[in-house]
Parts: sequence; structure tokens; C-alpha cells
Amino acid sequence: MNIQSIRGSAAASVARSSSQGVTCLFTFSPPQPEQMMSSRRDFLRTSLLATTTLTLPRGTTLIDALPSTRRPPTRGRVVSTWDFGVGANAAAWPVLARGDSALDAVETGARWAEADLCNTTVGHCGYPDRDGVLTLDASIMNGDGRCGAVAAIEDILHPVSVARAVMEKTPHVLLVAGGAQEFAVSQGFPKRPLLTDAARAAWKKWLETADYKPQINVERNGTPGSARNHDTLGILALDAHGTLAGACTTSGMAWKLHGRVGDSPIVGAGLYVDGEVGAATASGVGEEMIRNAASFLVVELMRQGRSPTDACREAIERVVHKRPAASKTLQVCFLAMNRDGEVGAFALQPGFVYAVHDDTPGPHDTLIKAGSIYTS
Repeated sequence: MNIQSIRGSAAASVARSSSQGVTCLFTFSPPQPEQMMSSRRDFLRTSLLATTTLTLPRGTTLIDALPSTRRPPTRGRVVSTWDFGVGANAAAWPVLARGDSALDAVETGARWAEADLCNTTVGHCGYPDRDGVLTLDASIMNGDGRCGAVAAIEDILHPVSVARAVMEKTPHVLLVAGGAQEFAVSQGFPKRPLLTDAARAAWKKWLETADYKPQINVERNGTPGSARNHDTLGILALDAHGTLAGACTTSGMAWKLHGRVGDSPIVGAGLYVDGEVGAATASGVGEEMIRNAASFLVVELMRQGRSPTDACREAIERVVHKRPAASKTLQVCFLAMNRDGEVGAFALQPGFVYAVHDDTPGPHDTLIKAGSIYTS
């Protein structure tokens, strides 16, 4: 399937409902360091902006579709969730370009998010739980079914690499909390405090009210690339050998109960890869993905013949069917790629975007706006 499939799938999802808005792509410029600091007050004030509009950063070029000169990729394709997916893809692409594995590519992209990105719910700049403790979750999966994950791990910079070590060096799939940290240290991962001064200050500010309510689309806040953006990084890759892999990494919801684990490290919920069919990853309120075995569901729908976009949409409809009232108060997003490299996505609420990078001519630092069930 060539790159036109992405455009066609997106257009098809829009055609189903004229109220979904126009699917569009735009180039992205990474934020400057000074943009990465914002107060908790600013964060809350702007957190609902992206539910009604898509605000582009200064200097962004808006285009309606991928250039027609793009051809099918020959060295693979990598796709990632949210605005920061551009940076993750840029880190992962050289791995694919030199002919290395999709598994290496997704680990590299996830490691970029964990270390180089300073973001409130991915990696070392993540906000802590309500006890002031920063915990990280990650999973990784190859198309042959091998997988590994860690949950609620503390003071380890690269949980995705620990997850890969779990996959390759133990008979297990998931290690948690102190056991995950102990294993990481035994494998040579350095232990160091990760909670930043900015995250600690935000937590202390939150303690003044201790009000806890996940808000729709705090993942974007209408300013692509800013520090206010947050949520899971999900990354999927197809390499030149036709192998699929995926990874997922997050610090989870800010101010969560200590010990809470979302979907990101749960294979089948936040991430699932089947090399014979395709791969899927999820973002948003993780409890909904766990309730629906969501990423597994998306892959199984592709197995039944759905396109990636249609599979994501049907999985979103399942979320609505099971909890119709709750579905109006939260965000759930799915991103999928089949074994031919066709990509699609869908969400509960508007505002979800994803990034695509491959070797076809044309702009690579692009974001694609996904369709949604609800429109505001």
C-alpha cells in the first residue's frame, strides 16, 4: 500500500461525517528551550483549547494533502502519536534508513522522548503522582510476538530499554515497581533522581486544591510542541525487511494515585503488534484501553479486513458503546499501521494528531489530524 493510502483513508473518515472537519497535515518546528517552561495555571487555562480548534505554531505551513510526487516507501515507515511524534520519528528514521530493524527504530524513537523531550507526561520531565513520586511505564513489541514491559518504575531514565531487556533476557513480559528497578540496575541501567524542579513546583501548586480530573486533550492544548502537551508516546515502525515493531512510553497521568498503571505497559491495551497483520498503539485515558483490550482489538479488526482508519474508528465506537456517558468526558485515540505500511487513526474527541516519516519525496516533519467521533 503506498502513501496515497494514508491520504485516502483520512479522506474516507472525513467523508463519513462532514462535521468531523478537514483532515490536514502541517510541518512542525521543535520548541525552543524557553517555550518549555509554563505555569500550571497556564496549563489548566489552555487545556481545552484543542477540543475546538487546531492552532499551528509560528512558521508552520498548512497543506491539504501529501504531495502527489510521493511514492511508496522502500526503506520502511515510522509513525508516532502527537506533536512530539515528529521528534521521535526523526530519531527513529536513520535506524530504518540504514537498514536496521523496526525494533531498534522504535526503541530509538522512544528513548528520544524519554531523554531529549521535556514533557509533562512522557519521560524525565513528567509530572508526579499525588504523593510527589514520578513513575514511568513502557512497553515494546516485535512482530513475531516477543514483547516486554515495565510499570511504575522509578529513577530509571529509559524504561523502554528496560522493557526490551525484560523481553530479551527474562522469561517474563512485565516487571513492576521495585522489582523492575532492581532488574534495571542489574542490567547496568544507572539509577538517578528524575523529578525536575518544574514538575515538583507544579505538584506543590496542585496540592493547594488537590483537584483531580483528567481533562480532554491536555495532550495538545492547541500549541504543538509546547511543554503543555502531554500523554503517551506510541511509535510504530515497518522496516525494509517487512518487519513490524512498536513501543509505548509514558509517565502517566499527573496526580494519579500512587501505584496507578495505565495502558502503556499493558500489551494488548496500549500497544499490540502482529507481523502478519499490523500494529496499533493508543493514547488518552488508559483505563478505557485496558477495559477494551484496545490495541489488540484494532489489530484484530485489521485482520478481518478493515483498513487502519476503519479499525481505529470501530474500536473507538466500541469505547462509546460500552460507556456512552463517560466517553463524552475523556479522550481516547488509536493509531495503526498494517503490514503494507498503510496508516490510519481515529479518536473520541477532535485534536489528536500523528506524525509520519518515510523515504518518499516531500515533507517529512508532518502531522496529520485524525478524525473523531465527537466534534467539540
